[in-house]
Amino acid sequence: MSRPADLPLRYRTPDAWAKQAMCDPLALLNDHAHLEKKAAANALELLNRWPEPNPPEYWVEKMSAIARDEVDHLAIVTRLLARRGGRLTKYHRNAYASDLRALVRSGRGTAELLDRLMISALIEARSCERFEVLSRNCGDVELRRLYDDLWASENGHYLIFIDLARQLPQAADAVEARWDEMLDAEARIIEAQPPGARMHSGVE
Repeated sequence: MSRPADLPLRYRTPDAWAKQAMCDPLALLNDHAHLEKKAAANALELLNRWPEPNPPEYWVEKMSAIARDEVDHLAIVTRLLARRGGRLTKYHRNAYASDLRALVRSGRGTAELLDRLMISALIEARSCERFEVLSRNCGDVELRRLYDDLWASENGHYLIFIDLARQLPQAADAVEARWDEMLDAEARIIEAQPPGARMHSGVE
């Protein structure tokens, strides 16, 4: 199983981030729950984005499986949040994801879908890295177990999105170059995020 050093990310989250992110565990759990919810919704929405009328079976299977995993994780996190006296907020904003979405070549057909798959891969890879950092630096035994389990469960998700991008009609030759660009952009975006109790926050 890959460790964070094996991820293609070009900015490595320092251990100091975990202490800052854990300053408000309920806020971090709430943020995390919203990320799982959005990841599930994203997979289901992408399921219908295949550029031809009938998506291939592997596309449907992969997107459905990811959505199921994310919903399962949403349930786990929200139960823990409620048990600790917190509540899932109605509204949520993720500046990191919004900045990534600004990279999408909207209205460009297959190029837009390629970018959306790559952004999904970036978010999955970054979240996986953050789970591992939290699992090593969290003094709360229950939360440490949660993040360790989630890291183990989600560490291959980003590769699924990259593989699906390679299957897009007339897109295979563009994947590596675009992925390289996206990795550079993601490193700048995550490093520029303000600190706080969020899964994709920055470091002071």
